Amino acid sequence: MPGPDTPYTLISHALCPYVQRAVITLAEKRVPFRRIDIDLADKPDWFRAISPLGRVPVLRIGDDTALFESAVIVEYLEEVTDRPMHPAAPLERARHRAWIEMASATLDAIAGFYAAPDAEAFETKRRALADRLARLEAGLEAQPYFSGEAFRLVDAAWAPVFRYLDTFETIGEFGLLDHCPRVAAYRSALAARPSVRDAVAPDYPQRLAGFLRRRGSHLSSLMPELQPVAGAA
Repeated sequence: MPGPDTPYTLISHALCPYVQRAVITLAEKRVPFRRIDIDLADKPDWFRAISPLGRVPVLRIGDDTALFESAVIVEYLEEVTDRPMHPAAPLERARHRAWIEMASATLDAIAGFYAAPDAEAFETKRRALADRLARLEAGLEAQPYFSGEAFRLVDAAWAPVFRYLDTFETIGEFGLLDHCPRVAAYRSALAARPSVRDAVAPDYPQRLAGFLRRRGSHLSSLMPELQPVAGAA
């Protein structure tokens, strides 16, 4: 594990679900790190220099090395730190990696859901997202986490998915977890985990709601109008 002369700095964005994966992993492994949030709409030049794809997270290791892409970052941390979060058996480890990819595909489905421009597209995307979650329901064979009592990297990947659902449910009832009792229980277990709870700032729900409102999508149109502040001009 890197010593005090090679501290970790995580370059972040307040709403990025892939950043949350890295933050949860660092917390679970009890690895000290510094977090720097940037504005992805106005990326600083120093960030462009270390992130070829222009995305977060980026993990800086000391002053000279930077890793980009969350999957690479968490796998690196798994290799060089204590407290393993992948299963030891190769086949089970591969299965977990496959379900991490499924979590990424579900995040893509979530983006389609909140960006759908009209009611027809919205319903198509809603069904696609509900299908992803139903597939997770079929794949869950243990509780409270994906493979039982141990919290794994696959759990760090799924936790940000459900954080979106928390906000969607303040807007309307979309039936995304209908007939998915195992997913509902899994969601609750992840939400109670300190590393998951603390992976975002306290104002994350308000920030996410503001982001969704500004999309100009069908989902945006379902959000209640903001009430004017008393006494405002």
